[in-house]
Amino acid sequence: MIVADQKPIAEILEMTRGIERLAIIGCNSCVTVCMAGGEKEVAIVASALRLAAQKEGRALEIQESVTERQCEDEFCEKERERVEWAQAVLSLACGVGVQTMTRHFPERVTLPGLNTTFLGEVREPGLWAEVCQGCGDCILDVTGGLCPISRCAKRMLNGPCGGSQEGKCEVNEETDCVWQQIYDRMTALGRLEELLAFQPPKDWRPARDGGQRKRVREDVRK
Repeated sequence: MIVADQKPIAEILEMTRGIERLAIIGCNSCVTVCMAGGEKEVAIVASALRLAAQKEGRALEIQESVTERQCEDEFCEKERERVEWAQAVLSLACGVGVQTMTRHFPERVTLPGLNTTFLGEVREPGLWAEVCQGCGDCILDVTGGLCPISRCAKRMLNGPCGGSQEGKCEVNEETDCVWQQIYDRMTALGRLEELLAFQPPKDWRPARDGGQRKRVREDVRK
């Protein structure tokens, strides 16, 4: 899932200054799970902005909504009436949702209410951990299902660096060394000898070469 953090209200207030009609639109997908852009968060942000505007003595009307998935046109379209009413949209979605709204409603400014951080998993209530960077060249088959690209501070591909101590990362001693975890995992699976195979330098072209990445499935295109 995509994990995001809400921008400070002061920053949101500044970017919405001069706007009298604002649509705040959240997303009922990833950012709802990480408690950054769901119905509750939309209501809290709207309330905070109303109070701030009232304190400053300026007019501000707000309409609130949460769409199913802000990264898809069909769900964005359901917000058309609200968007056309507003002078601007404050999106409480990930950066993908903000850009989908921008493309779908080019006549309106869509402002980001969140900071998108990483692709992660839910470890426990209130705790999300980064586990994937979407590099486009997955090597989880040779590392026991644990990603050294997202979970190693140095992105080591061939075992731990010389600085890890007692299973902890030297960059952040509160972080478990993923290569220790990989070693333990491969040992438990009886596949430890596979780690002796040298992994060549990572090919980063699938991740960033050529600008915007696209995936095409001709069998499902209209």
